[in-house]
Amino acid sequence: MAKVIIFGVGQIAELAHFYLTNDSEHDVIAFTVDKEFLESDEFHGLPVVAYESITKDYPPNEYKLFIPISYKKVNKLRAEKFYDAKLKGYECVSYISSKAMYYNTQVGENCFIFESNVIQPCVTIGDNCIIWSGNHIGHHTTIEDHCFLASHVVISGGVNVGEYSFLGVNATIRDNVNIGKRNVIGAGAVILSNTDDESVYSPKESEKLKVPSNKLRGF
Repeated sequence: MAKVIIFGVGQIAELAHFYLTNDSEHDVIAFTVDKEFLESDEFHGLPVVAYESITKDYPPNEYKLFIPISYKKVNKLRAEKFYDAKLKGYECVSYISSKAMYYNTQVGENCFIFESNVIQPCVTIGDNCIIWSGNHIGHHTTIEDHCFLASHVVISGGVNVGEYSFLGVNATIRDNVNIGKRNVIGAGAVILSNTDDESVYSPKESEKLKVPSNKLRGF
């Protein structure tokens, strides 16, 4: 059990508070944000403190951090704050939903793993990864540091997902594929072969038909 400070007061921080409070052994004590974004001193009945002074108010030998920042700038913002927290001396907790299925999975610090994920044996997940709900991660897959998987991603066995990568909703990765570093794999993309670093894969959006919905037969 740890006394935890959550970074942020947005929607993901609110979700983090809900999950840690209702589905973990940890005790959420406060929230923190950068001083320039400090607009209120309370959130969900808990204090909000400036991140710049956090070591004074909540020293790292007594408290731990959880930093659930989204995939902005291809996960760089979350990575920068994670490394800064480590420099300040903090350990970051990870959360794995009790409703996720996994088998002694090796998971790094500051990971946020939601419900209904199926993580097969021999999977390794690095530091600072967010894995939203309902994904399948196949056996012998490695997800490197600072990745973000949206919902219902299918990763087959033996895949390597390079650091800082984002995989969108319903993306599919075939077995034994190497996803390069800092990739953006768009929603619904199908990846059948290795990708280069800093690549973007975005399937075409569904075409809008000329006929209006009220003219469709049977509707």
